[in-house]
Amino acid sequence: MREIEISEVATLPTKYATFNIQAFKEFGKEHLAIFTNELSNNPIVRVHSECLTGDALGSVKCDCGEQLAFAQSLIATEGGMIIYHRQEGRNIGLVGKVNAYALQDRGLDTVEANHQLGFKADERTYEIVEYILDYFKIKKIQLLTNNPSKIDSLKNVEISKRIPILIEANPHNKAYLEVKKNQMGHLL
Repeated sequence: MREIEISEVATLPTKYATFNIQAFKEFGKEHLAIFTNELSNNPIVRVHSECLTGDALGSVKCDCGEQLAFAQSLIATEGGMIIYHRQEGRNIGLVGKVNAYALQDRGLDTVEANHQLGFKADERTYEIVEYILDYFKIKKIQLLTNNPSKIDSLKNVEISKRIPILIEANPHNKAYLEVKKNQMGHLL
């Protein structure tokens, strides 16, 4: 049995709505469940992988910050949950991610950069996501994602619907989004 430390529930007022927030700590990583007061039997759920550069620093090199904002806005209106999945840079960490950025600046794409650094294209795992959903007794969800590996990884929950997140490309992330679509199978 894994040891997971769970915080109490607190309120999180945001520009979108006042959500509830709860932290789940495993193996030194602290993940968040951000959710509305009412969770239906089939809530909208966004599994959002941490992206410090996009989420907090406003980078437009990716679409992460815009995806998080879209999820917060939709869930504020429709109800549901965001699981903030603390696996930075597809789980290669900040040092790996910045090194991958440097390789991208020299012409490699995101997948090539990860491989050059000795990583797979995507190092994420989703066991904690299933744990959090089970903790909230959520057995059926509408998954807010473009990533088929997130769909495939959730074995213990029924995905009744996939809700796409369509973010307009910009000159800084156009090639990145093409790689996600053409090499990683994202549904863009």
